[in-house]
Amino acid sequence: MMDPSNSKLKGGDGGVVFSDFRAPLYEVKANLFKGLAHPVRIRVLELLSEAPEVSVTDLLSATGLEASHLSQHLSVLRRYHLVVSERRALQMFYSLAYPQVAELLTVARSLLGEILRTTRDQLESSDAIAAPAGSK
Repeated sequence: MMDPSNSKLKGGDGGVVFSDFRAPLYEVKANLFKGLAHPVRIRVLELLSEAPEVSVTDLLSATGLEASHLSQHLSVLRRYHLVVSERRALQMFYSLAYPQVAELLTVARSLLGEILRTTRDQLESSDAIAAPAGSK
């Protein structure tokens, strides 16, 4: 049973996930990002962003993971309140807990694209400067 004097909901690493109203917002945000900090979890969230709900069977097929590994990642996503699940008969279905999760993934993709374009432009610029005058 949960100790009522402890208002913290712990993440797998012992960090505060939510509910500690004394924790600075930046700490709570950092722990949310810990829930996202694995390529498999990002892939699962992307799959869930593409459909209203996805069965575990379809997630297994799309990710190529063993059931136990997928289950661990889904558990982390549930703990961080990023996904919700519903059992129907023998099948489990998952969906995003909030539409903002899909928006977060879209913003991350846009940001990464901008970072890559900027990096490419900087590399091209430095290559042009470094190239000898008569080498073109």
